[in-house]
Amino acid sequence: MAMARGIAAAIPTATALLLWVVLHLRTAHAATYTVGDSSGWTFNVESWTDGKSFRAGDVLVFNYDPKDHNVVAVDQYSYDTCTVGEGAKVYESGNDSIELVKGENCFICSFLSHCDSGMKIHMIAH
Repeated sequence: MAMARGIAAAIPTATALLLWVVLHLRTAHAATYTVGDSSGWTFNVESWTDGKSFRAGDVLVFNYDPKDHNVVAVDQYSYDTCTVGEGAKVYESGNDSIELVKGENCFICSFLSHCDSGMKIHMIAH
């Protein structure tokens, strides 16, 4: 009986440890990308994704002057039309870290004419 209580007491600890290992492994395999590399989040960055392979959990870092730009996570339609749909997440810190979700990930700058000037990126995360 005492042995059964000891095993039962160890289960929450083992579960917590397993959860920590799973979360740690997911983070350990994620890559971090600085959007636009040394130029940062700026005009004509649209082709920055070319040749890169993205995975869900990877992190994009957007560096920019928040007086001049922002980052908006949008859907494909908003990306194509350079519009911000209802409920879109807007980032304005100037140093935003955004974790990619599985599937389509689209980001634009919503300042007037910035998206139309190529300040937008799109990628598929596997």
